[in-house]
Amino acid sequence: MLLLLLAVIGAVLAGAAPASAHAALTGSDPQQGAVVSRAPTQVSLTFSEKVAMSDGSVRVLDPQGKRVDTGKATDLGGTTYGVKLHSGLPNGTFTVTYQVVSADSHPVSGAFTFSVGAPSQTSVALSDPAVGGGVVGALYGVGRYVSYAGFILLVGGAAFVLACWQRGAGVRPVQRLVVSGWLALTGATLALLLLRGSYVGSGKVGDIFDLTLLGQVLQTKAGAALVSRLLLLAAGALFIAVLFGAYARRDEADVTDEGGASGRSDESDKGDGSDKSGVDADADAAKRDLTFGLAIGGTVVAAGLAASWAMAEHASTGIQAGLAMPVDVLHLLAVAVWLGGLSALLVALFRAPNETQIDAVAVRRFSRLAFGSVTVLAATGIYQSWRQVGSWSALTGTWYGQLLLIKIGLVAVLVGIAWISRRWTAQLSEAPQVKAMATAGAKAGATAGAKAGATAGATALTELRTKQPTKVPAHSRDSSSGGSDSRDSDSRNANSESSNSGDSRRAAQLARQQAAVDTARQKRLRDADPARTGLRRSVLAEAGVAVVLLAVTTVLTSTEPGRTEEAAQQATSSSSQRSGPLSLKLPFDTGGQDGKGTAEVTLDPARVGGNEMHVFVKRPNGKAFDVPEVKVAFTLKAKKIGPLPVTPDHIATGHWSAIGVQIPMAGDWEIAVTVRTSDIDQTTVTKNAKIG
Repeated sequence: MLLLLLAVIGAVLAGAAPASAHAALTGSDPQQGAVVSRAPTQVSLTFSEKVAMSDGSVRVLDPQGKRVDTGKATDLGGTTYGVKLHSGLPNGTFTVTYQVVSADSHPVSGAFTFSVGAPSQTSVALSDPAVGGGVVGALYGVGRYVSYAGFILLVGGAAFVLACWQRGAGVRPVQRLVVSGWLALTGATLALLLLRGSYVGSGKVGDIFDLTLLGQVLQTKAGAALVSRLLLLAAGALFIAVLFGAYARRDEADVTDEGGASGRSDESDKGDGSDKSGVDADADAAKRDLTFGLAIGGTVVAAGLAASWAMAEHASTGIQAGLAMPVDVLHLLAVAVWLGGLSALLVALFRAPNETQIDAVAVRRFSRLAFGSVTVLAATGIYQSWRQVGSWSALTGTWYGQLLLIKIGLVAVLVGIAWISRRWTAQLSEAPQVKAMATAGAKAGATAGAKAGATAGATALTELRTKQPTKVPAHSRDSSSGGSDSRDSDSRNANSESSNSGDSRRAAQLARQQAAVDTARQKRLRDADPARTGLRRSVLAEAGVAVVLLAVTTVLTSTEPGRTEEAAQQATSSSSQRSGPLSLKLPFDTGGQDGKGTAEVTLDPARVGGNEMHVFVKRPNGKAFDVPEVKVAFTLKAKKIGPLPVTPDHIATGHWSAIGVQIPMAGDWEIAVTVRTSDIDQTTVTKNAKIG
């Protein structure tokens, strides 16, 4: 089962590399594929969100592959960044490469070209390795998964102990679970801190331990989040020490006092009853105060750990970031309480000793706690989904949306299994008291039998050890037979020691066999309750689905949100349509004699600012059509601009032209062409096109 789950995790994480960028290039000047008449003085790039840049983040290469930029990128305002170019650039195709870090801490890279004068015959060939991929990217993905898992086990396990099963503070398997979560989160955070510089940079394994890169990482938002997480984990270590130290010992002392009190005589109880009641009240008050303090301190540490993700990832960028970050903290805490508590319950059901088996009251408490966590999870998840997806098309047409649908399906399966667990919990809580007492009696009998067997074995071993020396007869000692008697005595002592050694091994073997029998008997008694057995199976199934759900969530957090991906696709589509001259063919029919034909409009370069327009009018047979008049108008209905009339000059038969046609802004423009074929016959035909 464990190997299967690990295989699923590996397959999902393998599909996550390289990590998807969360900021997209939405525009540039010059634009991708553009041909400009004069060399620009700078190149600017516009992204969908704020990005972090360093010297060399943007490089501009000439047709021979030499850098022609100054190397220092500047913030031009908003989400636009630029880099200056050297003067005297030659004609040809230039390549622009960029590698930046988005505001949600994920690396972004890409490249595009533009040409000066005319495209060159050869352009720069780039290997363009996928940023965030390779061995370093895979290690970074594993580290992210382990950090999420450690956070869930640490926070959820501690919450389970404090809110549901306080006796669990003294149960070793539960202690190991929570401590393992702390160790996993701490180790993964340190690993991510070391990997970060290479992950967003070169991607080389050798750069993992580069102290210069580590220093640069510490100055970034992601580095600050990781360092703050380590500081909070130091406070978490103190919390764990108190929870499993003083708090667990206090609970054990309470149990011991209850057992001792039940065995005292009635006279003793009558004599100091008032004193004991006062001491018990003080102990209960002290325990309540300690529980309250641990709950407050643990909540602060847990919220701080969750905030270390919220302040550096999806929630920190985009729309409504001020609201999204606290919502993300609640979302992470709800996940941890639910899945981490589920893991603690699984350990308690399968690994807790028989004398400290979890009771039905604790299971019912966790059932209510899990229901509240799922409610918070659903509410915060709906908000986050709307914020990151934004439309139905992005939900079904982007990789982020598809992963989100998979996650929703897994959550639905998990809730369905949890409903089955609640049914088993109800049956467990409705079990008759007599059955519980009978089970307890059987356990007590088994324990007593084990003790009796152990006592009998010890007695037999003692007798075997003391029996041999009594068989040795007394001999008279004289000088003439001293040597012979000494040799006989040594032989008898050796035989006695050999016999004692064999008896010791036999007694140890019998003790092990008796312990195995007792363990099997106790397991049969523990599994005799069908409700508890059913609960174990359903909780195990929940844990299996939760492991896969966590893997999908890890991939989801490293995937470009659907809203951003859709906006980038639209920007890329518009850019591809706007690159180069625009050409439209508009058939017309004025209704009169010889009134049919086609008007072909070309606009170059079809960008914001001045453009050169040509109109060619042709007859149905393709020959030039010399009509009396042609007029053109541009309208941007989305912004209520226009119509902007343009009257072209008649250049030749069937050819009209206008220079300096101004397009004030980019958008989906309506182009209306009016053609007059006689004094009374004219018509207007329209077609939309993206300009700018």
